[in-house]
Amino acid sequence: MARTVSLWRREAVFLTAMLATETGVVGISTLFKVATSKGLNLYAFLGYSYLLASLLLLPSLFFTDRSRSLPPLSLSILSKIGLLGLLGSMYVITGYIGIEYSSPTLASAISNITPALTFILAIIFRMEKVSFKERSSVAKVMGTILSLIGALVVVLYHGPRVFVASSPPYINFRQLSPPLSSSNSDWLIGGALLTIRDIFVSVSFILQAKIMSTYPAAFTVSFLYIVSVSIVTSMIGLVVEKNNPSVWIIRFDITLITIVTMVRCT
Repeated sequence: MARTVSLWRREAVFLTAMLATETGVVGISTLFKVATSKGLNLYAFLGYSYLLASLLLLPSLFFTDRSRSLPPLSLSILSKIGLLGLLGSMYVITGYIGIEYSSPTLASAISNITPALTFILAIIFRMEKVSFKERSSVAKVMGTILSLIGALVVVLYHGPRVFVASSPPYINFRQLSPPLSSSNSDWLIGGALLTIRDIFVSVSFILQAKIMSTYPAAFTVSFLYIVSVSIVTSMIGLVVEKNNPSVWIIRFDITLITIVTMVRCT
């Protein structure tokens, strides 16, 4: 009986953590959408957020993993973490540009395909096996199909927009797209970018699992990953916004609140 109660408590903790994470993601997406209409630049937002997050995580390196026997932090592991940081940079950039073109609602809805994409990649990399004789495998396959169909539906159909803002200045996709109506065109572009984001997220999950299997130090890997994302996003921002240095100036308004909130969710 005591063991059953303990398992229920453990499951409740995991469920609460997952709900808190999803709530945080939705909240930061909504804040970002509002803050960009107030002048917050994407690259300044990401660069500052991940820099502050790395500084907050730095002290934990001196108090964790000290009692464990870990392999040396080799060049191979550092290269994989750097690649993980590059993937992370790509998915946060494409994700937030996608939110700029669509809405936080679409971003939250499409993120549900991440488990499906991860499952497909796990099969490709032989980390998962599918047997239609097993109910669990059938359930995973059906869930994957339904997730992908649901994502297609929310991209092709949308209701009235909650936030109306000018199109983001980062990439002018309208020059590359056919002349659809502005609202529909933005929604489809946003959906495409958010789907690309989730592909990057799924690939990063697979790579992260590989890294953790050879170097199981969560805080060290997280710290180096966050530093990598901060460096990559800042460098991209310096190149893209080289003629507009004022974007790196943060005002004491909702833009600062959004950055601090992002640090808490990182």
